[in-house]
Amino acid sequence: MAESRHGPRERMVFSAAQLIRRDGVGATGMRDVAAHAGAPRGSLQHYFPGGKEQLVNEAVAWAGRYAGGRVARFLAGLDEPAPSGLFAAMAAQWTHEYETDGFAAGCPVAAATVDCAATGSATREAVAAAFSAWRGPVAEALTGMGVPAARAGSLATLMISALEGAILMARAEQDVRPLTTVVRELGPLLDAAVVSSV
Repeated sequence: MAESRHGPRERMVFSAAQLIRRDGVGATGMRDVAAHAGAPRGSLQHYFPGGKEQLVNEAVAWAGRYAGGRVARFLAGLDEPAPSGLFAAMAAQWTHEYETDGFAAGCPVAAATVDCAATGSATREAVAAAFSAWRGPVAEALTGMGVPAARAGSLATLMISALEGAILMARAEQDVRPLTTVVRELGPLLDAAVVSSV
């Protein structure tokens, strides 16, 4: 998200998501967000009159839309679309990040879940909506590859759950092995859900 194309509000939402994925909600301050975004501190109250909770909720919503939007890009990059290939692409994004930049950051939606889901219903609802915004495109992609609609939603939940767990374990172990393991183990199960059109 380049500063030249986006205004201070959009930059602050993006920055909040980046800081939350690295530091968690509790350690992400409003001033930190403004500094990271290169936005005036006074603009925080203007754009986010609901304070930090509003900013966190909007950052979580952005992250859900971003993850959902990536699904189409992952599909476009597959030579032969298959559920296992989609899942491998989803995990490869994280494997690449961790091998290139280290294990400092995770998923902002998961971080907000851990930090806020028990304390505020608005953030819990924002997190649930973000996961739904991600799960929907995954389920649609699976259906498009031949997975029956009755199973696509469940398998999308399984894929996202396995990925989130592997991200957490990879960060804890400082090793991409949990990501490569879930790809290897879950791939055959996902492909077996495809119903042949013949």
